[in-house]
Amino acid sequence: MAGLVGVFAWTSYGQFGRSKYTSPQASVAATIAGDPINIEYYAPSMHGRKIMGDLVPFGVVWCTGANWATKITTQAGLEMGGLKLPAGSYSIWTLPNQNEWTLIINKQTGQFHLNYDSYQDFGRTKMNLKTLADPVETFKIELRSDGGNKGTLALLWETTEASIPFAVIR
Repeated sequence: MAGLVGVFAWTSYGQFGRSKYTSPQASVAATIAGDPINIEYYAPSMHGRKIMGDLVPFGVVWCTGANWATKITTQAGLEMGGLKLPAGSYSIWTLPNQNEWTLIINKQTGQFHLNYDSYQDFGRTKMNLKTLADPVETFKIELRSDGGNKGTLALLWETTEASIPFAVIR
């Protein structure tokens, strides 16, 4: 029986084995108004592929990275768009479209990238969108300090930057 299980496992690995593209773990952290904010994600790369509208299809919720849902942890409340997030951990998802992106904050964390559950959404808000002059090969997330209690969350990949300003609230 153990031999049969081993053959099945090898066959499954051979059929669904590792992709030739990997998406390493990445993180970004910032302290805004004295409060730490941390984002953990997996960073896929272009590898010559068309990203927006293809690998990341328009009109479909994206896990905003790869492998596992992107997680944001904040020690203080944040206001993003019309959302007022209490301190805690959330997953970040996005709904990309050609001319408009929506940021989705979800109450669950640790989901596989295909296991999005809209019933767990904390809320949604529009993001700012701009075209970058130079392509970004590897997806990255930035937390920018804008002075005082203000910052910007930015998602950059290919020639797209989707961003949203936020404020630390108490």
